[in-house]
Amino acid sequence: MHVCLEPMRPEDWPAVRAIYLEGITTGNATFELAAPEWEQWDAGHLRDARIVARSDAGDVLGWAALSAVSGRCVYAGVAEVSIYVAERSRGSGVGRQLMARLIADSESAGIWTLQAGIFPENIASIALHELAGFRAVGRRERIGQMNGQWRDVGLMERRSSVVG
Repeated sequence: MHVCLEPMRPEDWPAVRAIYLEGITTGNATFELAAPEWEQWDAGHLRDARIVARSDAGDVLGWAALSAVSGRCVYAGVAEVSIYVAERSRGSGVGRQLMARLIADSESAGIWTLQAGIFPENIASIALHELAGFRAVGRRERIGQMNGQWRDVGLMERRSSVVG
């Protein structure tokens, strides 16, 4: 599928939020139960790597962004990956294109490690991350409850061969 990858703009938030809500609805994308308002989301994500994938018609098909893992200066080059693809676009290569751009943008911003916490049931996300060079580094067992059930989270990371 041909998509145009562009920096995310504040006016993209309604479409980005809708895709985030689709991910929340699956029950396997995040512990979050609701999407935040723009101001909260904006404050929690790095400005250097926020991307939307658009169709030829301009519709947002997916998005990717990074958030800092810590405020400590020694972790300035480590970021957490968020990547979401609209339900109608899953399996079409949008996620791979977003991930490739996210990696390039992260390296341009001096980030040497990308990490992701993924529910083990989210097979598609694990496969996407593996294709992009992430490796499993551990599993946090029963790390949090969701709807009264304990959930595990697999930890994956990718080290840059360009930065660090």
